[in-house]
Amino acid sequence: MTTTVEFEKQTKALIDDLKSVCANYGLGNDGNEFKIITQVFLYKFMNDKFVHEIKKVDDSIANADNWEEALLNYNDADYEMLEMQLDENTARLKPEHFISSLFQRQNENNFSTIFDDTLLNIASLNSDLFSVLTEGGEKIVLFENISKYVTDKRDEFCKAIINKLINFSFENIFHEKFDFYATIFEYLIKDYNTNSGGKYAEYFTPHAVAKIMARCLVQGDVQNVTCYDPSAGSGTLLMNLAHQIGEDKCTIYSQDISQKSSNLLRLNLILNDLVHSIPNIIKGNTILEPYHKENGSLRKFDYIVSNPPFKLDFSDYRDDLDAKVNNDRFFAGIPNVPAKKKESMAIYLMFLQHIMYSLKANGKAAMVVPTGFITAQSGIDKKIRQKLIEEKMLSGVVSMPSNIFATTGTNVSVIFLDKENTGDVVLIDASKLGETIKEDGNQRTVLTFNEEEKIIETFLKKEVIDDFSIVVSYDDISQNNYSLSAGQYFEVKIKYVDITQDEFENKLKNFEDSLNELFHSSNNLEQEIQKNFKSLNL
Repeated sequence: MTTTVEFEKQTKALIDDLKSVCANYGLGNDGNEFKIITQVFLYKFMNDKFVHEIKKVDDSIANADNWEEALLNYNDADYEMLEMQLDENTARLKPEHFISSLFQRQNENNFSTIFDDTLLNIASLNSDLFSVLTEGGEKIVLFENISKYVTDKRDEFCKAIINKLINFSFENIFHEKFDFYATIFEYLIKDYNTNSGGKYAEYFTPHAVAKIMARCLVQGDVQNVTCYDPSAGSGTLLMNLAHQIGEDKCTIYSQDISQKSSNLLRLNLILNDLVHSIPNIIKGNTILEPYHKENGSLRKFDYIVSNPPFKLDFSDYRDDLDAKVNNDRFFAGIPNVPAKKKESMAIYLMFLQHIMYSLKANGKAAMVVPTGFITAQSGIDKKIRQKLIEEKMLSGVVSMPSNIFATTGTNVSVIFLDKENTGDVVLIDASKLGETIKEDGNQRTVLTFNEEEKIIETFLKKEVIDDFSIVVSYDDISQNNYSLSAGQYFEVKIKYVDITQDEFENKLKNFEDSLNELFHSSNNLEQEIQKNFKSLNL
């Protein structure tokens, strides 16, 4: 029997094979390569999932020597009846859509057209459930014409793709859970999930940080809740949160200005059995035009997670935000446009205010911020912290080690909100934890499993640990200028050592001798300087 490790190896080998095909046809490191790789991977996954689900509802197909031949014997009415028995989250496919069907047709003329039309037909057939929406209501469907990205030999390119797909099957790994697919997803997008000069979103949150955020937010059994990320990227935070709650116990909502990230998030949802949430994935500008609404007002959520961009030039629409309709949402203010370095505008402050506004009365949230936010002495930063304290909605802060994000050298902290927090606030200084590794030419800090557990357990139990964590009251924080830095609340310890009277007098004598020697050296040096100065005047 093939082990999970072997399946993982085989899946990664398939991804490498697809990338090799792209490279052979001039698409290696091309801007469109990720579209081909992710769509082909998704097509294969959905094809195998459909067959897997069909076999579960029809024993005759499951036991057939050739399942495709058995399916072809069904008339249209029986085939439709069979599809009606499938789980609603399974994509609907026709026999001509199967990879095996394309494999048999690969020598026909204009095979690239046959290949592209197959993908477009699947996308159209499953448009209602699998499309990402734009803020304007347009649908971004599952697949597009991918052979157009190849300049010539398109038929050969599509044949090469099909021949890589035919010899692999996902069928035996659909029982695997989050950890397996998280690893595969990360491997699949590792070359494409970069911030290539675009707008916010394409940031990858380390799994350690995502895990800590999810575990600290979700306590006990949770049922039928909403989870939201206003800058979702490829969905690492949402996937960890949903896994902690239970994929069948929550509904995901997101918005992100990047179509690339929205497509990656859709793929992540499909892999992690969260297809029911795809209609809530919105491509759009959260700060300017938040999409998710209820009864005419912005929707409120049970759980919110976010790792937004810290700095971004939003000067083009900054003044549009300064309107009465946004007074409550952006209560602490909107950063001014600097005369120089517009790209340094602190957009994370807008996301944090949006999150605070978007929480239900009993909601919880966690957001990554630059560590400078927790101690800023004035401005919007301090106004936000003041509201967090005055309204008693801050539950804790974890300051992370430097370089925990490979993409930024900025020190980061995670702030945790809980609108039902009835106790004190736990502040954790985890900045000294972690091991340094080198990855793709960059140094980054990686937390060990035990260090992750230490942070989580300390947070949940609100433990006080010397030089690591402190539990403080809201009054303590307000009296300390609303600082959220754990180090500013640690006790200063003076070490006392018992010594005898003789030892004390000897130490005092040694100090006196040392001082006399220093004074003597100083006098000699002063006389030498004066002597040289007089000789220069002569």
